Amino acid sequence: MNLNLLTDNLTNPALLFFILGILATRLKSDLEIPNNTSKFISLYLLFSIGFKGGQELAHSHFNTEIIWSILFGISVAVLIPIYCFFILKRKFSIENSGAIAASYGSVSAVTFVTAVSFLEIQKYIFGGHMVAVMALMEAPAIIVGVILMRMYRKENNTTTQLSAVVKHSFTNGSVLLILGSLVIGLLASEQQAMGIKPFTTDIFKGFLAIFLLDMGIVSGKKLDDFFKSGWFAALFAILIPLLNGCVVAVASQMITQDIGNRFIFAILASSASYIAVPAAMKIVAPKANPGLFLPMALAVTFPFNITFGMPIYLSIIQNF
Repeated sequence: MNLNLLTDNLTNPALLFFILGILATRLKSDLEIPNNTSKFISLYLLFSIGFKGGQELAHSHFNTEIIWSILFGISVAVLIPIYCFFILKRKFSIENSGAIAASYGSVSAVTFVTAVSFLEIQKYIFGGHMVAVMALMEAPAIIVGVILMRMYRKENNTTTQLSAVVKHSFTNGSVLLILGSLVIGLLASEQQAMGIKPFTTDIFKGFLAIFLLDMGIVSGKKLDDFFKSGWFAALFAILIPLLNGCVVAVASQMITQDIGNRFIFAILASSASYIAVPAAMKIVAPKANPGLFLPMALAVTFPFNITFGMPIYLSIIQNF
């Protein structure tokens, strides 16, 4: 266990702003982010993640490993929320089950950055196309979560046709934005991308901090719901990521023999989104309780991954 790595990530400003938001509500402060501002920041984060992923994909030299890596990443992002949803709906509402499943099927950009630092310390490198894989794993989990929620939500006792659900999922504002941004990032030249770099890159961490402050405020107001959920939510937030990471650490050898790339696959599979999915669910499923899925992803899964998860996944990869 690398204590310096743990300390660096637990003192990350974005994480501390999330904690500040929780403290503000527990102290009954009047601190709040206006709804319109919050929605704008949500859309900005989705746009930035998608565009940067498209740029990374554009700069990669295509070969069969990249194609299989992309397909493997998307498959993982589709399968995880499906099986998670059916476990979760035994305990939670359809909206909460869909939001949690989407969170654990999607990926955490902050955990990804932490994994890169971990690899550097261990003297391993990874392919640049893995950044694009990360971006491409965001949308499928959101789409699957939306589809599952709409299929199992009981509204007027009518069954929604799957084709209509899929169409609505792809045309949903948040999903369309991240996919569209990825395509635009792929088509844009490096010079064109540099023209908006101050907006897509330089201010990203600042907006992320404000977004997580807002999410902390929202979570703090509903934190009691997480505690009321009992042991199941906390256990799920540890065991499911551990299972996902270990399985993908082994399965990824079918795609690549590169230790760095396999490790990135494992950490992406084990991470849980607390940027893209909460931003999407704020628009798609307002009834889903962020006081449940945000603490699970950020307060349980994230610390577990950067303390115990990463060494476990790397050890598995080195021995298989």
